[in-house]
Amino acid sequence: MLSIVYFLIVLSVLVIVHEFGHFIVAKRIGVRVEKFSFGFGPKIFSIKRGETEYLVSAIPLGGYVKMAGDEPGEELTGKSFEFLSRKISERFKIIFAGPLLNYALAFLIFSVIFMFGSPTLTTEVGSLLEDYPAKKAGIILGDKILKVDNKDVKHWEDMTAIIHNHLEGPIRLSVERKGETFDIELRPVIREAKDIFGKSAKIALLGIAPSQKIENIRYGFFQSFGMGFKKLIDLTNLTYKAIWYIITGRMSVKESMTGPIGIFIITGKAAQLGLIYIVNLMAMLSASLAIFNLLPLPVLDGGHILFLIVENIRGKPLSMRTQEV
Repeated sequence: MLSIVYFLIVLSVLVIVHEFGHFIVAKRIGVRVEKFSFGFGPKIFSIKRGETEYLVSAIPLGGYVKMAGDEPGEELTGKSFEFLSRKISERFKIIFAGPLLNYALAFLIFSVIFMFGSPTLTTEVGSLLEDYPAKKAGIILGDKILKVDNKDVKHWEDMTAIIHNHLEGPIRLSVERKGETFDIELRPVIREAKDIFGKSAKIALLGIAPSQKIENIRYGFFQSFGMGFKKLIDLTNLTYKAIWYIITGRMSVKESMTGPIGIFIITGKAAQLGLIYIVNLMAMLSASLAIFNLLPLPVLDGGHILFLIVENIRGKPLSMRTQEV
């Protein structure tokens, strides 16, 4: 039951933020917004404020903003409050505002997480693999790795990134054990491994795994926004790379994408770990919603933007038949 509650809260925030982007820009430009709905299907209840009816509908898997004169083929009067009577640049702003607000929400959440504490695995060794360099060199459980090749490391992820890319020669570690620090040099094992896209690549391994010790890593005010921006850009690059691999057949759609049920399961697991994980998941989903909505596919915001580009080039909109096809 708690998973359902968290799922609905996360989904509600993402949908409302997205539709509010369309809503507020439409209102500022002067387009009449007739309906603002959370959910699809039959109306559960509604409130009318001014010219806009605010609804909660039966199927909570999305939402919509209904503007005056926004249906292709609809007879227009040429009034300024009609969506399709506005200039292309104004319609673009209204359409683009939804994904933009989701992207801004993701950036803000990531930045706040970095500011107040991002739960991260430390560089403490939690287990060792037999017949691998770390155990042979005398690394023991509880050792904390401070430096790799004279580079300071605070997080397990940062440390492994350096180790995995060290494909030639010995690697030098600075290790802390019971308050004392010492250096050790060992030669990593090179293995073939698959990345998250299923592509094989050589990586260097020492045979160590992390402990379950987690620290909240905090950053300064301005640094937090820099880290939030970097995380958002990295997530965007990763997502578009994955989409390209799906299009070219290098990745399976079934294995790399999920729908509402999958998101529900992930949300439930995040809820078990704590609020910070729920909020982080919300940021990732908000960014994903923005990224996918801008794909040039009909029904999505990116599809509408594509039609606007074609209309701008042709000097008139595509026919209804062409748009439907």
